[in-house]
Amino acid sequence: MDGKKAILVVSFGTSYLDTLEKTIGAIERRIAGAYPDYKVYRAFTSQMIINKLKRTENLRVDTVGEALKRMAAEGIERVIVQPTHVINGIENDRMMEDLMEYMDKFRKISVGKPMLSSVDDYKKAIHAVMAQTELKEEEMLVLMGHGTDHHANAAYPTLEYTFHALGYQQVLVGTVESFPELKNVMDKLRISGKKKVLLMPFMIVAGDHAQNDMAGEEDSWMSALTEDGYEVRAAVRGLGEMEGIQNLFLEHIEEVL
Repeated sequence: MDGKKAILVVSFGTSYLDTLEKTIGAIERRIAGAYPDYKVYRAFTSQMIINKLKRTENLRVDTVGEALKRMAAEGIERVIVQPTHVINGIENDRMMEDLMEYMDKFRKISVGKPMLSSVDDYKKAIHAVMAQTELKEEEMLVLMGHGTDHHANAAYPTLEYTFHALGYQQVLVGTVESFPELKNVMDKLRISGKKKVLLMPFMIVAGDHAQNDMAGEEDSWMSALTEDGYEVRAAVRGLGEMEGIQNLFLEHIEEVL
């Protein structure tokens, strides 16, 4: 390691330490292993999560700006920024804005793309998920994405369409905060005639949304589906745990190299 090159891994973040280690931590370790001559730094884009980690866990995580300041101070000249964002949405836009302020502090900054950026990415992500998912007979897989009011939300209906185009008809995609919503998913479940559901988050970490909105005891997707007569089980694990998903981020770094 010549000390002049670094990779900044930018994540939304999570305050759930167990999933943090298994997902964001695992991605960072894969990157560090693949690029031993680059120093790996971490930044989160959620100020709320950064504040919470500091308050409850006494854990300090940099914002994008703080990380870049630290890197400049430590003599880094060549920077690769790789987000672990799923889509090219609000968090990615914010990250790009923060980067703009620091462009002149380094000899070169390159930015890798979020997880779902090309048609190829969708296909690889889908195969990565299905390789790690065992569906029982007559079971539908319902994926919970985050969702956003940003136009990049189109990624979620595209994702479901691509699952079906690749032959995975038994998969439905919904979002917590946008479209398609749970109601849309339930309409399609009714049409499918299947009565068993496996719920999984389509998010890098299995944090608050996965543990509460998806698999929680009340006011959750699990409780709504159970009330509607479905036999439901939940797999509470983030995409970041899956080797195929980690590989996608490594490929995105390779593209900018």
